[in-house]
Amino acid sequence: MKRRETWFSERLHRDVTMARWGTFGTPVLLFPTAGGDAEEIERFHIVGALRSALEAGRIKIYSCDSVAGRAMLTEEGSPEHRMWVMNQYQEYVRYEVVPAIRMDCESDDIEVVVGGASIGAFQALAAVCRYPEVFSKALCMSGTYDLERFLKARPNADYHRSSPLDFVPALAGDHLERLRQRFVILASGEGEAENIGQSWSVARVLGDQRVPNRVDSWGPDWKHDWPLWRNMVVEYLDELVG
Repeated sequence: MKRRETWFSERLHRDVTMARWGTFGTPVLLFPTAGGDAEEIERFHIVGALRSALEAGRIKIYSCDSVAGRAMLTEEGSPEHRMWVMNQYQEYVRYEVVPAIRMDCESDDIEVVVGGASIGAFQALAAVCRYPEVFSKALCMSGTYDLERFLKARPNADYHRSSPLDFVPALAGDHLERLRQRFVILASGEGEAENIGQSWSVARVLGDQRVPNRVDSWGPDWKHDWPLWRNMVVEYLDELVG
């Protein structure tokens, strides 16, 4: 049921790991939190919470290392290097992870549902907005979307290419039309360490471009932690996968 692969990414200049759970069904790529690896979602019982959907063959779950989030968390290299890693990470997801998923699913054009919590939500949003030709829907949980305060430097071109709050307002043409056929859920609690205001900021940016989205509040009783995200994935993947 579980498979794990590691390879050297020329885009990221390091070894990377992708894990898979399940045998059949819609592919769902779940990003880790900031410092997490490809198997974080198993250790924190996200995979277990989705066991019935996995066993029924409704979904296959994939996850990959949080290379960009870890670089930012550990302040790897210079700020410019970290912004380069952000951009390269998204290229790696599109041009290395997606082909690996499609090969595993034995389909050259299967679309992928994407999701994540915290910094993982940022990457899920970036994936569907930057590459709507391959990602169909995004589940963004307790997202942190404005990363400028973590940079300690002026944002450069790599950052602007990677940050949905920056690049979505400038989208036009076929790219934007394809994105308007996608759907984003922005779910957040309003308890300890949650900031639903970031979700509303994203909703305004998407709404201005007529990209379908919805903000869901889980109220003040839910804090920024794994119990919230386990409940969210069970509820929302039913909606997103059908």
